[in-house]
Amino acid sequence: MPEHVHFFSRAELDSKPLPIFMQKWKEWSSKRMARELNVAGRVWHEEFFDHVLRSTESYSQKWDYVKENPVRAGLVKKSEDWPFQGEIESLAL
Repeated sequence: MPEHVHFFSRAELDSKPLPIFMQKWKEWSSKRMARELNVAGRVWHEEFFDHVLRSTESYSQKWDYVKENPVRAGLVKKSEDWPFQGEIESLAL
């Protein structure tokens, strides 16, 4: 989606707290967008919304919701046509 991102992740045992991870990811992605896409100014809001997925069913429901976002926004007719989505690795529990 052009104005937000859905990011699924799974924490490792020795991982950083989520707010620190998000701060670093936003910093990295902002710099990359500035360098590669000439995006100037502020890219992300300071806050973020997180939702804990506790089951395979919950993961599947949220993943399906995210995949359909571009269709609901009228950007594509089928979710498969949206070029900016994908799963690197399934995080299903």
